[in-house]
Amino acid sequence: MRDNHVGGANVVVLGGGTGSFTLLSGLRQYARLTALVNMADDGGSTGQLRDELGVLPPGDARQCLVALSNSPKVRDLFNYRFDEGSLKGHAFGNLFLTALEKMTGSFADAVALASQVLNIDGRVLPVTLSNVTLCADGADGQPVRGEFFISQQPIAKRPAIWLEPEAQANPAAIQAIMDADMVVVAPGNLYGSLAPILVINKIQQALRQTKATRVFVCNLVTKPGPTDGFSVVDFASEVERLAGGEFLDYVVFNNTKPDSTVMERYAHDGELLVQYDIETLKQQHYQFRAAPLLASRIWQGMQASDPIAQTRSLIRHDSDAVARQLMRIYFA
Repeated sequence: MRDNHVGGANVVVLGGGTGSFTLLSGLRQYARLTALVNMADDGGSTGQLRDELGVLPPGDARQCLVALSNSPKVRDLFNYRFDEGSLKGHAFGNLFLTALEKMTGSFADAVALASQVLNIDGRVLPVTLSNVTLCADGADGQPVRGEFFISQQPIAKRPAIWLEPEAQANPAAIQAIMDADMVVVAPGNLYGSLAPILVINKIQQALRQTKATRVFVCNLVTKPGPTDGFSVVDFASEVERLAGGEFLDYVVFNNTKPDSTVMERYAHDGELLVQYDIETLKQQHYQFRAAPLLASRIWQGMQASDPIAQTRSLIRHDSDAVARQLMRIYFA
């Protein structure tokens, strides 16, 4: 039976990077949270640490930990990026998690210890503890290997996506999905952030078997190439295809437009607002919620020392507006 106090909602958020950070930041005041983090990131600071030290990717886990932290100074420390010397481009939190993994021999233990240091509300769980490489069909029919290369090179429309070697799901992640009241697929890079979770076999099974309400929060903008021209229905269909079949109960999406000058200034070349058609949405097997979800302020968190800063969109969801929509669904 559901707890009718908002703090009683047990919500699991799937994703990685900025999308998960945004959702977790908003939801933390309304629900008990578990963040399931993809483990395929290999760009920027994270990629360098994986290559040089053979560790699992810390970047997305760090962002989720920071979003749930109750220690502002430590949170700022974890996000601090060195801007000179041999550590230029590295986030302190990535180095900290790497050191903990080396010390304990376990990335799961590293995240658990970092959770104590950051004094977080909720949990952050790696979706797999396998050392995996994300792979996709390239536009030329040849495989593209590595999350960073997939984001930089042309890939096929609605590509096959897989992990090498095949990932073994973290049992704690499976249990979190099964125990949840609500499972939310965060907005994010469809093939770089979401696919590395959704293609794992045991995760797919759990998403279909859980009694939780399953929601996808749709992206705000399309990306040139793979999601050119994608509508809300297209994004939701791809999420389900990657997960091996239908499982969504709700899709939540933005129905407002920023000023055209904002789009011109802050959207990357080829990024366009995701469009929607109400009549088409009414024909889908899931319910939908359209709401003003666009942040009124452009994101100001970019650091010049971030080695992949040029790939990060500055147009973001309003974290509290999204959280309130999700809670309305939960209490419906």
